[in-house]
Amino acid sequence: MTDKTIVHLLRHGEVHNPEGVLYGRLPGYRLSEDGILMAKAAARWFSERDVTALFSSPMQRAVETAAPMADTFDLPVTVDEGLLEADNHFEGMTFGVGKGSLRRPEHWRYLINPFRPSWGEPYREIAARMRAAVIRARDVARGHEAVCVSHQLPIWILRLHAERRRLWHHPIKRECGLASVTSLAFEGSRLVDVAYCEPAAGIAKGPSVAGA
Repeated sequence: MTDKTIVHLLRHGEVHNPEGVLYGRLPGYRLSEDGILMAKAAARWFSERDVTALFSSPMQRAVETAAPMADTFDLPVTVDEGLLEADNHFEGMTFGVGKGSLRRPEHWRYLINPFRPSWGEPYREIAARMRAAVIRARDVARGHEAVCVSHQLPIWILRLHAERRRLWHHPIKRECGLASVTSLAFEGSRLVDVAYCEPAAGIAKGPSVAGA
């Protein structure tokens, strides 16, 4: 019989970010109080599942989201750089008009090509490294389930790639809420299903920053 393996992509919980900046890969951004509750809710959702491997982006918010899962399953957290947040020119800035970065002409050239995109890491490169990370997780957990904690944009790009959809998109159309789970089911090495759920949907009080 062919092994069935499921790799779950868990987006981190809400981040403490009172300034509303695009924090991207900047260090020091931790989970908020609600974010901690979201991580615990996700761990409870997984508690009856056959999770045998746990991976995380190196970012603090992702590692903190993985922590309740590690306690639940008594598993180590393996940091995988392939799960990292996407690179973005606007990292550390507020994004928008008014006092945001869009009112400064020196930033406009980074907005000329939304299909690549011109403001950050190319979508195809994100898809490639996320796919590689999922394959590593699948191979470690073969016949069981793995959880990979990552970020909104990388998870969404991988899902678009897995479903053979175009990679460029409008950020508001991403189906990847805080502490949400995007699950990829494999039979052997063949992807057979993609599923989505939001174990912590009732905890979030407001919209999250796109790409976080």
